[in-house]
Amino acid sequence: MRRDEIAAGLAEVDARIAEACHAVGRDRSEVTLIAVTKTRPAEDVRILSGLGVRDVGENRDQEAAPKAHELADLPLTWHFVGQLQTNKVRSVVGYADVVHSVDRLRLVEALGKEAVRQGREVGCLIQVALDDDPARGGVRPADLLALADEVALTEGLRLGGVMAVAPLGEEPAKAFARLRDLATRLQEQHPRATMISAGMSEDLVEAIAYGATHVRVGTALLGRRKPFVR
Repeated sequence: MRRDEIAAGLAEVDARIAEACHAVGRDRSEVTLIAVTKTRPAEDVRILSGLGVRDVGENRDQEAAPKAHELADLPLTWHFVGQLQTNKVRSVVGYADVVHSVDRLRLVEALGKEAVRQGREVGCLIQVALDDDPARGGVRPADLLALADEVALTEGLRLGGVMAVAPLGEEPAKAFARLRDLATRLQEQHPRATMISAGMSEDLVEAIAYGATHVRVGTALLGRRKPFVR
């Protein structure tokens, strides 16, 4: 039963992505679906893997770390998409292939040091603040290029591109248009930093219209989340 539910959700999300791509003349292959599985059991991730999903997103290390360990036999790319404190860096570097929430120099330094220690290369996306809410994380647009340069120069890290969350109370399309312009500026200095992580269950269409290469989808894929208990 659960596999059928997840398969139906995946089919619906894939159809939405394909339709959004078609509407703006993009190829479906240009957009990667990241299944955000926070609060969901490891078995859901195993089902998703069986259905062909290869990219999984988590935002709490205390939940993600044991889940990634349990599912180490699967061919998955793990994306850490939540706010990251430096005291969690050692654990996160142990399993995350890409960190989407890099927003300060101290975090860059901690990630690089730990990646080298563990013999790993970690992809980093610079989270850009598209509003004035510090609780949501992100660098100011004016500081994007300077922080990106630091990531590019740090051993153990690979600059992947940018990430953002659409501000509350603003039309997502306007926010994602600003992000696209910032991504273009970044790529002028770092041509390989082509990832644009933007769009979730409710605004993925607008994100794709403005160049998102990765969309982070949880609710539309797996249903309403259950509360996470520490």
